[in-house]
Amino acid sequence: MASEKMLQALNEQIQKEFSSSYIYMAMEAWFAEKNLDGFSNYFRIQAMEEKDHAYKIFDYVNKLGGKVTLEAIPKPKSDYSNVEEVVEEALAHEEFITASINSLMDMAVNEKDHATVSFLNWFIDEQMEEEENAQKVLNYVKMLGGDSRGLFMIDMELGKRKYTPPAASAE
Repeated sequence: MASEKMLQALNEQIQKEFSSSYIYMAMEAWFAEKNLDGFSNYFRIQAMEEKDHAYKIFDYVNKLGGKVTLEAIPKPKSDYSNVEEVVEEALAHEEFITASINSLMDMAVNEKDHATVSFLNWFIDEQMEEEENAQKVLNYVKMLGGDSRGLFMIDMELGKRKYTPPAASAE
């Protein structure tokens, strides 16, 4: 069983993951309003993945016999000046989540909570991928320099992204 301190930190991460989903839903809505359906699709999938992450931790806390305590989710920002600003904020948010996951890992290591260390390894790998993907999209947007034809091409490419639920694990 994880310590009360670890369970509290995992509950805080559940809130952060659900909040991430809400942030990405707001970004999705902004892009949908601009008729950038590919970007909208990209952020819808991001929102779905963050919800999956929250539930993965939710289920782990329950498996440990801990109590899941859901907190309020703050209202996300919903207005942006341009595409680059949205993608920059998405990358910054992924970096924030990575730091939070790393802190959880540090706590699990310090507490010699090997089960939680093993559990969190998936999130460490996932965050590396999340940051890499966000950085790639940002790089593409920056390369455009405001060219609407290039934006259209990126939008079309992001529209091809498909949602893939996380694989069932042995946790």
